Amino acid sequence: MKAIVSSALLMAPLVLCGQGSTRLPEVTVYSSRVANQSPAGTFAMPVSALRYEPRVDIQGRNLAEAQADVTIRGGIFENTGFSVGAVSLLDPQTGHYVAENPIAPALLTAPEVRTGAALAARATNATAGAVAFAWRPVQTAGAGALGVGEFGFRRAELYQGYSSGPSGSAAQRFGADIAVARSESDGVVRFGEHGFERLNFRMQRSDATSQTDLFAGYQAKFFGWPNLYTPFNSNETENLQTVLLVLNHRATFGRGEYFEAGAFHRRNKDDYAFNRFAPVGVVRPFQHKTRVQGAAAGGRWAWGDLAMSVRGEAQRDDLHSTSLTFGRYRARTFTKVAIVPEKTWSETGGATTTLRAGLARDDTNRDGGALAPIAEIAREFPRGELRRAHFSYTRTSQVPTYTALNSNPAAGLFRGNPNLGRQRSHNLELGANGVIAGWAAEGALFWRRDDGLVDWTFRRGVTARTANAVDAEVAGLELTARRSWERVDLVVGYTALAKRADYRGAAVDASFYALNYARHRVTAAITARLGGGVEARMDNVARVQAANILRTVGGRRAVTSSLALAWRPPESRRIELSVQADNLWNEFFQEVPAVPAARRQLSATLAYGW
Repeated sequence: MKAIVSSALLMAPLVLCGQGSTRLPEVTVYSSRVANQSPAGTFAMPVSALRYEPRVDIQGRNLAEAQADVTIRGGIFENTGFSVGAVSLLDPQTGHYVAENPIAPALLTAPEVRTGAALAARATNATAGAVAFAWRPVQTAGAGALGVGEFGFRRAELYQGYSSGPSGSAAQRFGADIAVARSESDGVVRFGEHGFERLNFRMQRSDATSQTDLFAGYQAKFFGWPNLYTPFNSNETENLQTVLLVLNHRATFGRGEYFEAGAFHRRNKDDYAFNRFAPVGVVRPFQHKTRVQGAAAGGRWAWGDLAMSVRGEAQRDDLHSTSLTFGRYRARTFTKVAIVPEKTWSETGGATTTLRAGLARDDTNRDGGALAPIAEIAREFPRGELRRAHFSYTRTSQVPTYTALNSNPAAGLFRGNPNLGRQRSHNLELGANGVIAGWAAEGALFWRRDDGLVDWTFRRGVTARTANAVDAEVAGLELTARRSWERVDLVVGYTALAKRADYRGAAVDASFYALNYARHRVTAAITARLGGGVEARMDNVARVQAANILRTVGGRRAVTSSLALAWRPPESRRIELSVQADNLWNEFFQEVPAVPAARRQLSATLAYGW
């Protein structure tokens, strides 16, 4: 099917078409499931392609690219994973920063949302779902973009890639690329300004069956927002500086066989101010620096109708903080090993049945470990409307972050609990995909029980949020369908969730996260080719949110949209001029309860690819 293309930076020279793949230097595709893959208010980040993703609900503060909680299937920011290539990129201080990875989307493939057996076998310290990226092959191409908009918004981006040979050739190739981006704005609300910058450099060696990437990235983000993390009417700021180094190698062997290994170093510095106007000696009590080093390796090997998937990962983190000084420790190691054998039975008509059954072991040097089963039975059909059906049962587990463990349990804005232990989740999933009346569709029914999930809660009369363990059950339905016509591409999604929660006797009046979910959520991504090089691209999400006394403005029902009009002159398809509006209807809905919504943002971008 035709791809949905972005309206901003023209970097990634690949568009998926009905007849295969065509190299088009003027087109960007970060994800085929959304229409506007770059925001109107800053440059694109990996989280940008998830803002209207049917299977992911982003709960943002200011811009989603400023601070975004990534949630999947009624989970919270803490139990969502994030990986690039072989390695899991988590933040040990808080899951709020799981998406703080300084990588230009032009260097990455489209995001893959992992749940069920894929989550249990291929993610670390995540229980609801994970977002996975791979490294995109380098090609000889370049692009630049300039953007301006309301509220003093300015943006500039530059990308250049070079490869010694064409992509897909059998010969060994060497490549390198660099990406630079900067944006700033006075903010769509008072004291909501931002200043972001990012610098990337990558070297790559590849051939027909393997690819090795060495990446270095730096990103600095300053932004302000009223009630950024607290509901106490304060103008808050955050200053983040993130460094990431990654070495990754992947080789494929056919029949779904592969081997992948990687190592990384990540450093994140966080300077948070609850009151940006307090004197210097008072305004900076929340300064944190985390470092994480890790390595992972895994693969799949097949012998006839038998196969084996194996993955192992180890990480070490440490924390330096001015306020997270309670608790029992500030350094920790993680390990995970998963082994999943599989057996396939083939039938005369071409249908196959595959049984996967294995185990995963999670451990740290600070907590008890957990042994978890991974089981899935899947049936695939070569013809007909139904192409694949599966049923899985898995257990996953994770341990809390340092903000929950090491915040003062008796005073302050954030009150932790050093006795919080390992969370365990039980997951059941029944899913299918196929082609129905020209629509490519997929869906799943799922149920998850979280035992000891760490939530942040509110109690009337207490000027703080408190880390509490909650036992929760989530049941849901997830549907996605897509179709392309000559002039229109359409992707629609629907998710329904029901949840029960037990806070184990803790005094809780409201939940900021575990009970902040959409009971019903509908997405629609539309790309219309209007002729003369003009395209209209629109993303939409409509929701009915669960009731929450902390949500003071905007109600429970909301429709938010992003609309762009882009023009590529037929005489010069390398140029694109676009105008875009985020939060088109100027919706007041608070994605995070008590955090003000961002207002409508209008901007224009001129981009050129070579």
